[in-house]
Amino acid sequence: MKVLGIMGSPRIKGNTDLLLDEALKGAQSKGAEVEKITASNLKISPCREIYACLNDGKCPMHDDMDDVYEKLLAADVVIAATPIFFYTVSAQLMPLISRCQAFWARKYVLKNLNIPMKKGAFIAVGATKGAKLFDGPKLTISYFFKAINADYSDELLIRGVDKKGEIKDHPDYLAAAFELGKKLASD
Repeated sequence: MKVLGIMGSPRIKGNTDLLLDEALKGAQSKGAEVEKITASNLKISPCREIYACLNDGKCPMHDDMDDVYEKLLAADVVIAATPIFFYTVSAQLMPLISRCQAFWARKYVLKNLNIPMKKGAFIAVGATKGAKLFDGPKLTISYFFKAINADYSDELLIRGVDKKGEIKDHPDYLAAAFELGKKLASD
C-alpha cells in the first residue's frame, strides 16, 4: 500500500507538518510505503483555464505538477494536510488542487475511469475556534478527492492551535494523527 501525504503548510515543522508526519508514521507502522510532498517546495502554477485537458485529460503546462500527477495516480491513500487561512486551504496547497482539473476532465468529461480508486483523508489545523472554520476547506478537499477518484474516508480537524509546534502540547492530537494513519493503512 502506498500512502501519499501532501503537506500544504508554508511552515516546515509546524503543527500541520508534525500532524502529517504522525499520520505517515501510523501508516508505516502497518507496513505502508509512505511519501510526503511539501507543496511550498514545489513550483506549481495554478490552473490557467486553457482547457486543453478537456481533449485528452492532460494538462499542457509542465512544472513540478508532472511528478505530482504520477504520485497521485500511484497512491492508494492520499492525506491532504493544511493550516486554515481565512477559512480555506493554504495558498501553497491550492495550485496543486486547481491543477487536478486534468483528472476532473478525465473522469467527468472524457469518462476515462482509469484513475485508480483510493482513500482520502484530510488533516486541518485552525487557530480560531469558529463554528464554520472547516466548512469551506472540507468542501474544497471533498471535490479535490472526487477529482482524483478518492473516497473521503477520514479527517482530523483541530481548532485553537496556532503557534509553531504548539501541537506538541496536545499529545492526544498527535496520537489521533498516528491512529488515523494506522486506520487508513489497515482498511
